[in-house]
Amino acid sequence: CCLSTGMAGNARCTGLFRALRERFEREGRPRGLTWIAVGGQGGRGKAPGTVEEVGLDGLVTRFIAGHVETAKSLLRLAGAGRLELHVLPQGEMVFCLEGQAEGWTEVLSTTGLGTFLDPRVGPGSPVTAGARENFVRVDGDALAYRLPPLEVAVIGAPWADALGNVYFRDAAMITENVDAARAAKANGGLVLVTVGGIVPHRPDEVGLPRELVDAVAVDPYAEQTILAPQKACWPLFTPGGDGDDDAAIERLRFINRFLRLTPVRGPVECALGRLGADQFARALHAGVCVNIGVGFGEEVCREIYASSLGPDVVFTSETGVYGGMPAPGVYFGAAVNPRRIESSAWMFHHYADHLDATVLGFLEVDSDGNVNVSKRGPAMTDYVGPGGFPSITNAARNCFFVGTFMQGAKWRVDSGRLSLVRPGLPKFRPAVGEITFNGRRALEAGKNVWYVTNVGVFRLAPEGLVLERIMPGVDVERDILPNCGARILVPEGGPGIVPESVVTGNAFRPAWGEGAR
Repeated sequence: CCLSTGMAGNARCTGLFRALRERFEREGRPRGLTWIAVGGQGGRGKAPGTVEEVGLDGLVTRFIAGHVETAKSLLRLAGAGRLELHVLPQGEMVFCLEGQAEGWTEVLSTTGLGTFLDPRVGPGSPVTAGARENFVRVDGDALAYRLPPLEVAVIGAPWADALGNVYFRDAAMITENVDAARAAKANGGLVLVTVGGIVPHRPDEVGLPRELVDAVAVDPYAEQTILAPQKACWPLFTPGGDGDDDAAIERLRFINRFLRLTPVRGPVECALGRLGADQFARALHAGVCVNIGVGFGEEVCREIYASSLGPDVVFTSETGVYGGMPAPGVYFGAAVNPRRIESSAWMFHHYADHLDATVLGFLEVDSDGNVNVSKRGPAMTDYVGPGGFPSITNAARNCFFVGTFMQGAKWRVDSGRLSLVRPGLPKFRPAVGEITFNGRRALEAGKNVWYVTNVGVFRLAPEGLVLERIMPGVDVERDILPNCGARILVPEGGPGIVPESVVTGNAFRPAWGEGAR
């Protein structure tokens, strides 16, 4: 059982992935591996040097991860019946690694109750049929999560010294490096580390002591993150930054557009990002700790960060990056000018007590406020997985789900008003295809839940989805109800109207407790 660390384009174990693939192609071994990846580590079949390198028939026969959508080679094997696929929430996965290091095998948690991870509601961890075991079981009022005993930890890090100590200085993130190493050693296994170079011994900077390391491979082509060689790493991703946050953010946005790995946002999508920032400001207060998700969550974050509210918000990522501006697209999980970088486990523990809000996307929403983010369609290659979503929403006191109201609809912006040119497929449905977030349980836990769309803002109430505000130009009877399968409640007197500044961006100034002035 092997585990690799990193997320998206950050801290990839590229050299070790390729070496393992080449040996298998040459010698036919090792075979029948179980592979674990907590965060998304694939390249969508486009970027080489990712966990997809081990997606060869016979090399890996079981894959366990939080987010699987980007690991296309492994999903194809699962679809062909050649690989057993499991998904688990990222928070509980890192807690399981902590547990193995301490000698215990299960983690009890309320995360996932009432969702597809709950065996009373859905399949639990298995995605493919005929799984040998389930890594989730019901234990009273909680779920018990576990991972198979980790035998090999495959870690990507910036530097090592001649003694075998490993350093995380100049890393964009640490993720599960230390916890995976401790778990593997506690189980009598191996810790393999790939680094960008050898540096002098500095006792006060050691991130992973040599007692936890079995072998170090120096890869001169190792990357801090995609397009950034470790030997010429980008300081913008490290505490202190590079001195120009605005230029750094624009650089990352340009690279994502150039690589065509993130969608181009038009006027309607930009308005949606501003509406998310507006609703965020109306509901919250200065000093909040916030988790930002990929997709439209990034757009909301950018609007908040650029506004006067930015200095009053602590943005975080489940990778362990604390403070700064969360990085977009292929750099997701890193941040521009973070305050500090901790482990994934540290961050999920921090969330349990301090997470005021999260801003996430959605694929589907239903009449009960349930959200699906894990299952895009029936094909195995379309499966997404829950990622950190269940762990984060279980901890957050305020949940903002941001996305388009319909899939494929065409809207026009004219003089500060939206008009529907062509309807699309409804994303608000009678029932979601897979429950990744349980709306009723969230209300019972005292959470505040909003669904921010390009037609307006819905709030989850005990009686259902309440349409609180609509965009200028949008008509409830004409544009919303005919294109919505979910049951929608309209307040007496009608919903409020979103300020025109949200649509146009002109004089858009979100303010705490008031929204956009």
